Amino acid sequence: MSSNPSPEAKPLRTFGRTKSRSLSARQQKLVDEFLPTIAIPADGNVSPDDLLPGKSRYVLEIGFGGGEHLSGQAARNPESGFLGVEPFINGVAKALTQINEAGLTNVRLMEGDARDVMARMPDACLDRIYLLFPDPWPKARHAKRRLVQDDTTAEFARLLRPSGQLRVATDVKSYADHALFVLRQNDQLAWQAREADDWRQPPADHLTTRYETKNLGDCIPVFFEFIRC
Repeated sequence: MSSNPSPEAKPLRTFGRTKSRSLSARQQKLVDEFLPTIAIPADGNVSPDDLLPGKSRYVLEIGFGGGEHLSGQAARNPESGFLGVEPFINGVAKALTQINEAGLTNVRLMEGDARDVMARMPDACLDRIYLLFPDPWPKARHAKRRLVQDDTTAEFARLLRPSGQLRVATDVKSYADHALFVLRQNDQLAWQAREADDWRQPPADHLTTRYETKNLGDCIPVFFEFIRC
């Protein structure tokens, strides 16, 4: 039997658990009733222009966690359309609560793997991509499970419009080293740092989340800013 994977083989999972504690009755109601009204389609092409017509900019947040950053940026920038993809149902439920309470109409969500959504999106359809504090897979033998790989980096470049922005943040040194090396290999993305504070200090428009304040990583948060050439 060949050791090569089948063409139909699913890609390695880049995230851990997808659920922790049971959802509250209110959260479950939001998932059952509100999520379908703002959901990114599970099949077919995904066009930000069609999902949120008339917006001046389109933003994708990959792995939005508890939704604080996503909903906060959407509230700050009502002229922009935001797409968020998160595999952790508890995080999706939290985001739905925030979106519902704030009355945000410029957000669309999906529970699942962002790679599936990206593959169904047209070229040059996004103005910004956020990948903030992804699952780090810190052990060397798990490095192939990290989301930032050559193929996903190529997808970032494909989806961003010229001068579009990519922000990757982590508080795990091994992930920072890995991500920066991989991202800098792509000649369609230009790293914007000129001095150490450019990656050591949060960008001016960054919204700090509760996860970030827990200091769970092994280094201070670092922020890598790239521009689509």
